[in-house]
Amino acid sequence: MKKRPLILIIVCVSVWAQNPLSLKDAVGAAIDHNKAIEGSIAAMKTAEARISEARGGNLPKVNYAESWVRSDNPVFVFSSLLTQHQFGAQNFQLGPLNRPDFLNNFQSQFTADQPVYDAGQTRHAVRSAQLTRDYTSEQVRQTRMDVIAGVIRSYYDVLLDAEQCNVTTQAMLSAEAGLDRAQAFRTAGMSTDVDVLSIRVHKAGVREQQIQREADLDVAQASLNDALGLPLDTAHTLTSPLVPLTFPAGLLADYETKALADRPEARQVKLATSLARNQVATAHSNLLPQASVHAAFEADRQRFYDRGGANWLVSIGLRWNLFNGLVDKARIEDSKFNLNRNEAEQQHAESAIRLQVRRAFADLRASEQRIEVANASVAEAEESLRITQNRYGVGMTGVTDLLRTETAVLEARTRHLAAIHDQRIAAAMLELAAGTLSRESEVLN
Repeated sequence: MKKRPLILIIVCVSVWAQNPLSLKDAVGAAIDHNKAIEGSIAAMKTAEARISEARGGNLPKVNYAESWVRSDNPVFVFSSLLTQHQFGAQNFQLGPLNRPDFLNNFQSQFTADQPVYDAGQTRHAVRSAQLTRDYTSEQVRQTRMDVIAGVIRSYYDVLLDAEQCNVTTQAMLSAEAGLDRAQAFRTAGMSTDVDVLSIRVHKAGVREQQIQREADLDVAQASLNDALGLPLDTAHTLTSPLVPLTFPAGLLADYETKALADRPEARQVKLATSLARNQVATAHSNLLPQASVHAAFEADRQRFYDRGGANWLVSIGLRWNLFNGLVDKARIEDSKFNLNRNEAEQQHAESAIRLQVRRAFADLRASEQRIEVANASVAEAEESLRITQNRYGVGMTGVTDLLRTETAVLEARTRHLAAIHDQRIAAAMLELAAGTLSRESEVLN
C-alpha cells in the first residue's frame, strides 16, 4: 500500500511529459481551435456573402409563375377567352355573355425586370456591404489578438503559480529545518518552548500559503486549457521558462502611431464613419428618379396542354419620388446626425487608444524596474537569512530574527516572480494596445 503514491507520481510525471507545450505552441493551438475566433470568421464570411447579395441589384430579376382558375364570373370568362385566343362571335350573345358557363384558365407567365438607373442605390448597398465586411474582418483580428493575449496571460499565470509553489515548498523545508534545530536546542537546554512554538506558527503560515498556491495552480491550469479550447483537465508540461523578456520597448510616440494605424478598434471606428457617410448618400438617392425595363410572356389555356394562346409585353417605367410625407427628409437628417455621432466617437476612440498605449507602456517600464529592485532584494534577503541562520546556530540571535528573515526571503522571491510575470504580461499588453500582437510577435519568445 505504501508504494501506490510513488507509482501514481511516476504515472503523472509520464503523462505530463507526453504533452510538452511552449508558449508559441499554445498560441498556435488556441488560434486553430478557439471557438470565439471560429465564430468571428463565420461572421466575416456572412458579410462577404452580403456583398454578392447587394450586387444582385444590378442584375435582372426573372420569375416564372403557374396558376389555375375556374370561374363563371362574366368578366373573367370574357377576358380569359380573349387571352386564350378562343373568343368567337357566339360569345357576343347576351345570354352567354351575362351568364357564361364555368371556364378553366391555366396560366403560365415569365417576367423579367432589369433596372436601368436606380439613382446609385445598388452602388451604395454594395459599398455598405463591403464596409461591413471590412469591419467584421477587423473584428476577426481583434478576437485573434484577444485570444493570444489571454493565452499569454494564462500561460504565465500557470508558470507563476508553479514557481510560487516551489518557493513555498522551499520555505516549508526551511521551516522544518528550523523547527528541528529549535527542538534540538530545547533538548540541549539552549532554548525554550517559545522558540519551538514560534517556528511551528511560522510553519503553519507557510503551509497555508502553500495550500493556496496549489489551489491557484489548479485553477490556472484549467484556465489555460479553456483558452486553448481543450478539456479543463488536460495535462501539459510548459517548456517556456518564466524569465525576464529582453524587449526593446522603443518610443511611446511610435506605439501610439502604430495603434492609430493598425489597431482593429481604430480601423473599425473609421469604417463606421465611412459607413455612416455612405448611408447619407443612400438617403439622398431616394430623392432621385429611377428607371427600369419590364418584360413578360404569358400563355393562357383552357386545358393545361391545349386550347390556348400567348401574349407578351415590354415596358419602360420611370419612378420619381416627388413627395413622401417628409419621410425622406427625416431619413437624411437622421443619417447626418448618425455621421456626426460616428465622427465624434472616432475622435474619442483615438484618444482612448492613446491612453491605453500609455498605460501599457508605463506598466512595462514599471515592471522592468521592479525586476531590478526585486533581484537586489532577493540577493540581500538570502544573504541576510544565511547570516541569521549562522548566528542562530551559535546562539547569537533569537528565533524572532530568524523567522523575520525567512519571511523576508519568501516575500522577496514572491515579488521577484510576480515582477517577471507582470513584465511578460505588460509586453504582450503593449503589443495588444498597439495592434501588432500576433503569433509571430517577439513577446512569445
